[in-house]
Amino acid sequence: MRPEDRERIQVEVTQRVVARYVEMSMNQPEGFMQTVVNDTVYHEMRRLDRATHNRKAKHTIGYYQDVRHKLLSGSDADQRRLLEGMARRFVAEVVGNFDERVYRLSTTMIPTGLGVLLNAMSPKRLLSLDHFRSSLANQISIQGATSQVRGLLDRGTLVVVPTHSSNLDSIILGYAVYLMGIPPLVYGAGLNLFTNPLVSFFMRNLGAYRVDRYKTAPVYKEVLKEYATCASEMGYHQLFFPGGTRSRSGQVEQRLKKGLMGTSLRAFIANHIADKARPNIYIVPCTLSYKLVLEAETLIGDHLSESGKARFIIDDDEFSRPKRLLNFFSNLLSLNDEIIVRFGQPMDVFGNPVDERGESLDPQGRPLDARTYISRDGVPYFDDQRDMEYTNELSHSIAGAYLRENVLMNTNVVARALFTLLRRANPGVDLYRLMHTGGRSSSFTMAELHTETEHLLTALKKLPVRPQLTALLQRGDIQEIVNDALTHFSIYHTQPAATRRGDHVFHQDRKLLYYYSNRLEGYDLPSVDR
Repeated sequence: MRPEDRERIQVEVTQRVVARYVEMSMNQPEGFMQTVVNDTVYHEMRRLDRATHNRKAKHTIGYYQDVRHKLLSGSDADQRRLLEGMARRFVAEVVGNFDERVYRLSTTMIPTGLGVLLNAMSPKRLLSLDHFRSSLANQISIQGATSQVRGLLDRGTLVVVPTHSSNLDSIILGYAVYLMGIPPLVYGAGLNLFTNPLVSFFMRNLGAYRVDRYKTAPVYKEVLKEYATCASEMGYHQLFFPGGTRSRSGQVEQRLKKGLMGTSLRAFIANHIADKARPNIYIVPCTLSYKLVLEAETLIGDHLSESGKARFIIDDDEFSRPKRLLNFFSNLLSLNDEIIVRFGQPMDVFGNPVDERGESLDPQGRPLDARTYISRDGVPYFDDQRDMEYTNELSHSIAGAYLRENVLMNTNVVARALFTLLRRANPGVDLYRLMHTGGRSSSFTMAELHTETEHLLTALKKLPVRPQLTALLQRGDIQEIVNDALTHFSIYHTQPAATRRGDHVFHQDRKLLYYYSNRLEGYDLPSVDR
């Protein structure tokens, strides 16, 4: 958020949130506003009771104790002022910043710094600063509807909605859009990512706004949604992850969170009500694909554990450990692997595809007037129930785009083939028990793995809705595909997912095999028991 817009958006968001609760109170029993304020205090005090009581936390506790005291004897006007004060505090915590100088510096430092890491295992390539800067650009492969996405910049506001598997995603995607010539994206980032002072400095000045996922008060969630809505109305291109958090299982997200997604529709309606010159909001689905995922061990462990059912935030994963991060880059990316960022066909806020001119298209590819979706007698208006149904349709369209634009890596296909062999050799054995014990056999022959990989590739190419395949997978050199995957399985993780010894492949970390194979979930593939 540019400095000149910071005060404007804080005032606007606060006013809208308060106005919405005042409007809601008109149809609620007496005391509704008091309940809202009290509920917010309850949620915040509960959060603070579990937090480390530093000076800032003690000050915040004092603030909410004062709110509770004033609420007991306050009038309706006092209750509204208390709500306004809490909303204003929330907005001030959230609001992001943008500094053009920091942006120019970061687009030099990010590729230079990561370039050193990418080439750490190849000293001969450490030749010059210019080479450092170009190395990251060379290893990020940007694919898909890139020219169409760039062409829409002059026709409306972009909202990029990527899959989410690693905390590296926002860094990689941020640099990818810079390479594409797209302005910086405003995006929400978990408060835990701001703990490192250096990282926090760059994130705060590159458009990131802070999201405290420990805050559960409905008023806070309303502030987040209204902030995203206002940012879109003001013409800021945005990024948010519809899956909410990183995919714990390794699957491409299909159950999407609709809260922030609905803000794009609200901004579209508000733009038409205000009769803005460029009212359109364009949704851009995007997938990010890695041969190995930095935090795979922690994520799949959390998914399979009991705590994974309830835990929402992971603070102690591989991303938080500098040595693991360095090891990941130096071992993985020194092999000249691509990180693939793939953009799908942009769509409108109703899930309809749009053409090169930004016009919405119906299922037959004919232009349609999206304004009619939100208008009565030619006048645009808000309707919560109607808009919820439109957001559901958008969610369905994004989930479908993820399956079409998902790029499978060698590691995904070979992991699936090996895990299929494991399941088939142990019929009736519970999945969790199988991953724990390994079943009847500790290995399979290379010939068995080659055959299963070939069957899987053939099945993938015949699917009516199928993922994207890398060039090597398209060529179908089974021996090279399997060897490449086994090489990657052995270079980074604490324990290899699988290891070759002679003519046999041993499944070692079956949780990792399960994680990488899950990238193929969601497709109509043959049964394991074929």
